[in-house]
Amino acid sequence: MRAIAALICTCLMTVAGATENISKNGPTPYPAAGKDWPGEGVIRVFGWMKDNRESFWKQRERKQGAWVLAGDSLLGNWKTSERDLAPTPIANRAIGGDVSRGLLFRFQEDVLELNPSGVVVLIGGNDLSALQKTDQTARNIDRMLQAIRAHKADLPVILCTLPPRNSEKAPIKASELTHLNASIRELAKKYDNVELLDLFPLFATPDGQPQPNLLAADRLHIGPAGYEVLGRTLKQKIESK
Repeated sequence: MRAIAALICTCLMTVAGATENISKNGPTPYPAAGKDWPGEGVIRVFGWMKDNRESFWKQRERKQGAWVLAGDSLLGNWKTSERDLAPTPIANRAIGGDVSRGLLFRFQEDVLELNPSGVVVLIGGNDLSALQKTDQTARNIDRMLQAIRAHKADLPVILCTLPPRNSEKAPIKASELTHLNASIRELAKKYDNVELLDLFPLFATPDGQPQPNLLAADRLHIGPAGYEVLGRTLKQKIESK
């Protein structure tokens, strides 16, 4: 009996060790059940998200201490972010199609475990496309800000409002965008380590429409000229920290 017990114990330890090694060799898989996700609201998972996160994982050591860009395609499509924000080290951890709940799920591994020098958060556009309630999105963003403070209370955060958009591909209600941006502005006031970067007026015409020269042809994503504006503005804020 003792031999059997010892064998069982050894097997359990082996399984536990194997599980630990798996977790250390790659990002935590997206949960299969909605109840296992943190936060609230819509869940969206696409095949490229797994690929992105595996790529991020391979760069974890090299990107320690960088400023992290966290969000969706508005930051994820910024392929020149490292060059535009140099000499500040940058880790772009934004994923196209992501929603606030998805970013919240991967926030620990993709953002905080890099021990960043600062964090830029721009998220919520896909929540609006999915007709998620804006107060749910705001609470998910607040959870990220709380996680940052728990990790390091004085860690600099630049929290961005969403730029205007006018896309038939992913229509949203202008009133919902206005409401979400108002909530984001209030969140920036809530924490002394958080600074607001109000992108809406930077990308809007006087009547609140998107400046077409700053957006991509789909009038949804940011175009090259828009990234120049974003880069100049964000670079100033980062270098002032």
